[in-house]
Amino acid sequence: MDAAGRCARQRRGDRRARKDPLWRTHPLHRVSPMKRDARQQRNPVAPPEGGRRQWSGMEELSDDPAFQAFVNAEYPAAQQFSPTARREFLKLMGASFALAGLTGCEKSPFVAALPYVDQPDDATIGIPRTYATATVFDGYAQPVLATTYSGRPTKLDGNPEHPVTGGRSDVFMQSAVLGLYDPDRAQAPTRRGEPVSWKDVVAAIGVLREGWASDGGKGLRLLVGPITSPTLLRQLDALLKQFPKARVHLHAPTADSSQRPFATAAYGKPVDLHYALEQCDVIVSLDDDILGPGLNQVRNARGWVTSRRRFADRPGNRLFMAESVPSATGAVAGNRLIADASRMPVLAEALANALGVSGRAAGELTERERDWIRRAADACSKARGRSLVVAGPVGGEAAAIWSAKINDALGNAGQTLKFTDPVAGPAGAGTLAELVSNINAGQVHSVIVIDCNAAYNSPGELKTAEALQRVRTSLHLGLQRDETGALCEWQLSLAHALESWSDARAVDGTTTILQPVIAPFYDVRTIHQIVAMLLGEIDPASDTAVRETWQATFGEAFSTRWEQALHDGFVQGAAAFVDARPGSAAVTAPSTHGAVDIVFRPDPTVWDGQFANVGWLQELPKPLTTVTWSNVVAIAPDLAKRIPIANGDHVEVRIGKRSVTGPVWIVPGQAGNTVALYLGYGRTRAGRVGDGLGYDAYQVRPADQPSLAKGSLRKIDVTETLAVTQLHHRMEGFDFVREMRPGEAAQPTSAEQASFYPKWESSENAWGMVIDLDACIGCNACVAACTAENNVPVVGADQVKVGREMHWLRIARYYDGGIEEPKSYFQPVPCMHCEDAPCEMGCPVHATTHSPEGLNQMVYNRCIGTRTCSSYCPYKVRRFNFFDYRAPADSPTQAAHNPDVTVRSRGVMEKCTYCVQRIEVAHVTADKESRPLRDGEVVTACQQACPTKAIVFGDIKDPNSEVARLKRDGRHYVLLEELGTRPRTTYLARWRDDGSGSGQG
Repeated sequence: MDAAGRCARQRRGDRRARKDPLWRTHPLHRVSPMKRDARQQRNPVAPPEGGRRQWSGMEELSDDPAFQAFVNAEYPAAQQFSPTARREFLKLMGASFALAGLTGCEKSPFVAALPYVDQPDDATIGIPRTYATATVFDGYAQPVLATTYSGRPTKLDGNPEHPVTGGRSDVFMQSAVLGLYDPDRAQAPTRRGEPVSWKDVVAAIGVLREGWASDGGKGLRLLVGPITSPTLLRQLDALLKQFPKARVHLHAPTADSSQRPFATAAYGKPVDLHYALEQCDVIVSLDDDILGPGLNQVRNARGWVTSRRRFADRPGNRLFMAESVPSATGAVAGNRLIADASRMPVLAEALANALGVSGRAAGELTERERDWIRRAADACSKARGRSLVVAGPVGGEAAAIWSAKINDALGNAGQTLKFTDPVAGPAGAGTLAELVSNINAGQVHSVIVIDCNAAYNSPGELKTAEALQRVRTSLHLGLQRDETGALCEWQLSLAHALESWSDARAVDGTTTILQPVIAPFYDVRTIHQIVAMLLGEIDPASDTAVRETWQATFGEAFSTRWEQALHDGFVQGAAAFVDARPGSAAVTAPSTHGAVDIVFRPDPTVWDGQFANVGWLQELPKPLTTVTWSNVVAIAPDLAKRIPIANGDHVEVRIGKRSVTGPVWIVPGQAGNTVALYLGYGRTRAGRVGDGLGYDAYQVRPADQPSLAKGSLRKIDVTETLAVTQLHHRMEGFDFVREMRPGEAAQPTSAEQASFYPKWESSENAWGMVIDLDACIGCNACVAACTAENNVPVVGADQVKVGREMHWLRIARYYDGGIEEPKSYFQPVPCMHCEDAPCEMGCPVHATTHSPEGLNQMVYNRCIGTRTCSSYCPYKVRRFNFFDYRAPADSPTQAAHNPDVTVRSRGVMEKCTYCVQRIEVAHVTADKESRPLRDGEVVTACQQACPTKAIVFGDIKDPNSEVARLKRDGRHYVLLEELGTRPRTTYLARWRDDGSGSGQG
């Protein structure tokens, strides 16, 4: 988008016009062929002269012959299945298709999912209801509005009134509903794997209580994950009062929970850090992926985009990112520094020195590091009180302490950085390592594990599974009979959050009272009922404990405030802010010399492994790598050259005496001496979807260095083909993602091209969409929401490998620049809903049509599966059903579908519909009230989920609508505009805000 001259395609057009006058006068001469001869594809990403080069993967740069063969096929899925593949496919997908609609031959366990027998007087079939409640993620509440049809929850969205989510969501919230219908859930209590009744459980607990009482609970231990539930914490306190010699141990395997010791080291007391990104002019991150997946993603993304959009003509904040492994935060940073993980403490001290904070000399810096430190320090010094410096867990205590001192010196504490007492408990809990040590010393005879899978997700060197088997009596309270539940004597099945009365606090301390939106499917109990049994109660009601907690809190106004809290979805009032100043602890930087840096990261889709059996998340492409159905060993291009190694080759990663093997994925822009291992895979008791996938990184994770360790790797003689989506559905063209510098003149609007298509007569409304690429962080929330809303099926790893994934919306990831240090881009690509749509012209049976409101529609019962429309589509957004994913009409799993959306059959094409079902509901509502539609009344699923509001949808005929305003914005552009398809979905260019012209430092 150079202001000094015309764009590349205009210059190309002038050259072509001089050679061929017909090229100018006849628009169809300008349309590129749908397939090109392989001989013309020797450099498939080469742009025209002066254009920008963007590439999807290294296969494009290397001109890999296998890749060329892949893209030459319109459907690269032309492979034959073995005789057993179809059967294995159905078996693997059974759990996820409980919601997607596919069932096997076995009898469905969802006997409760039936239509009303006695329909409630105030219920109308077909009219959804919404309930304010919450799901629980790593112990914290995710406040949601649950949409239910005839008592069956089908969709979860963020609570729009809640201060954390503001109605937005992430992939874990969107996919939580699928866990409710998981047939691999623990369905009844068991003892040593055999079913028992809850009467048996109560009787056994009575005997155990007598033994615990005899010694005051001296040999009793409780192992828990992070807990924010006021009711559960109250119950545990009561249990410890009954058995005062018992002890509680806390196990938190993910980085969000493990950073508290660093905050304690930095401030001298346990505190939670809260980033007010909406108030920041400058943000400096030292390998802390603040916009990446995790507990704070929605809150941080909302804050970041608020300050980013502070001005209309320039970006409102500047983001500096030093990182070892590419991340979502690094992808949107204007100034990015690639540095090995072990360099983060050195960089933190160097930044402190540059800002006059530290009295010590920093270690040696490279020229690139010095330049980045200089620019970051200069920006921070000009934004005192409106800047923020954060450090990730790989920097350890040293980086955390320096960051605390910098923020204090800049006046950021209390402004952009705020503190609360820890939201999660229990306070004073011991560690997992201490529990294992006590067990090995013979000091423990009973262990109660509460919603914690330590046998799987604990460091391998602790040998937690072996220790649990030495305990005389063990009880596991969990949603699944996972690796830990299988080892325990008693496995007590928990109700899902959507079936439970409970309470939990969000990351800001705001409490939500969870209310059930459906009766339990199985013979399960809530966590509070089971703990009440441990306290000596017999057959407690599901809501008793929660009501007792809030009766004490609300007092005489209990009834009114209880009803208000259930209606609103939360209790007013977040955690109170406290003062915190950096302590005087000495800073000792770890050694930066030695072997390769091995960093451990939660997987962006299955997290620590708790979502491994959720097919939606397994098939969701991971940001930046777009790998599905597995984890990888991420290495840098420079390291790959030194080994040498290619994508899919296996390596052995060794840390001390322990090793693990897994497939390599070469990540452009990764630090040369850093290797990333992703947690959450290698499960053995996840369920039929999650078992046997990937490698188990916990086996080599050191207990004392859970985020960064030193190790080595070597290539072994094993190779596999990974299920990666980025190179599927490739568009032909250039300048997919555009950038503008502040002050740059807007790209002039191109004159409307001549067309053989007749003009469409428009109705009162004309729907369109604008996607702001400067706000997109590639989080995939929109894809997950689309999947849930539109009954999009899961197809499995084998089908993904051959290009048959069914997502209606994809997040394309592009690179610009060299492979060692590229700039990254995200681009959501739904159906463009073109005014002059090639698919409509190409369909021989008119199954793809144009609605009066401008929607490109699919008539499923007309489609005969020629796939011509997909061949004609230049945006490659259509998906074909190679198999029949539907359940029988009388299957109870039908109740789990969104009934407003057709479940497609085999042999038909499907694609994004702009959530036409939501448009029609809005029309009906407006017609009943005898009024026109209002701007913002129709919200698509992807738009509703997006945490940064990057997606805007509305009526483009209304000049005052938000979408019409954005289409007049100076950053507005049309994807593949040269083809003349006139898409209704368009984009806003990214800001290039580094000031150096390089995009990233």
